Amino acid sequence: MQQYQGQNTRSGHCLLAFVILLVPISAHAWGFFAHKIINEKAVYALPPSLGTFYKQNVVFITAHAVDPDLRKHSDEKEGSLHYLDVDHYDLKHPFDSLPMHWKDAVQKYSEDTLHAYGTLPWAILENYYFLVKAFKDKDKERIIKLSADIGHYASDACVPLHVTENYDGQMTQQKGIHKLWETQIPERYLDSYAIDMAVAGYIPDPLKYTWTILQHSYALSLKVLANDKKLRTQFLKDQVYHIHSGKKQKVFSREYVAAYNSSINGMVEAQMLASIKFVSSLWYSAWVEAGQPLL
Repeated sequence: MQQYQGQNTRSGHCLLAFVILLVPISAHAWGFFAHKIINEKAVYALPPSLGTFYKQNVVFITAHAVDPDLRKHSDEKEGSLHYLDVDHYDLKHPFDSLPMHWKDAVQKYSEDTLHAYGTLPWAILENYYFLVKAFKDKDKERIIKLSADIGHYASDACVPLHVTENYDGQMTQQKGIHKLWETQIPERYLDSYAIDMAVAGYIPDPLKYTWTILQHSYALSLKVLANDKKLRTQFLKDQVYHIHSGKKQKVFSREYVAAYNSSINGMVEAQMLASIKFVSSLWYSAWVEAGQPLL
């Protein structure tokens, strides 16, 4: 497969914030919090035949779930691996306009264009193939490193605002919606989420499956933005935000977070659960494709 990494055209576009294993809270929005939860839960969604090995390495896989976000600071090619601005290609039928396979997409739009508007599905596929090879080689160190990375990219695909050019509502006067969906809601409601029932399954066509995930995420992005747009009309401006910890940083008020979370009817919880299943299924499928080596 060709290398397709490109520059990130969107500053601050990353998946929630939580301290696990001494990694500090940062501006990274599913941010550090959710990425680690997703990777950890994905380990326990694996069947025993593979799960035993992953449980032995759950600390590493959890802690390093945020490595791709950290690499954005030092690798200019990293950023575009985290999203796909699919509606740039066609607002009404974006997945009909953008070819699924990298070679076809390059032929239609050029590599530069694909780099500029995100390469998330192909990043997942490439790392999946790397993981298959690592399993075949029984390279345990590389297996757990790649598994942590795949967990990050795959969970990014389940975030609606990672699949639209209007990723923070900046095009529709809705700035801050990204952090609201990915950070404030999960941080507040995680304890009530039922996300322990995921079970890994075999994925015969990882790219096609990823495409289905992205199509669903894009459909949700329309609701994410529309519900926020409508709800803001029901709140006075000074009721939508408050100043965080005495700093000149606006965050959504507790009242607005509660109202918005209610309006999207469990969407964040459902997408976290989908992320866990997607991540664990990619790991499991790569192991199956490699011949189910004993580790």
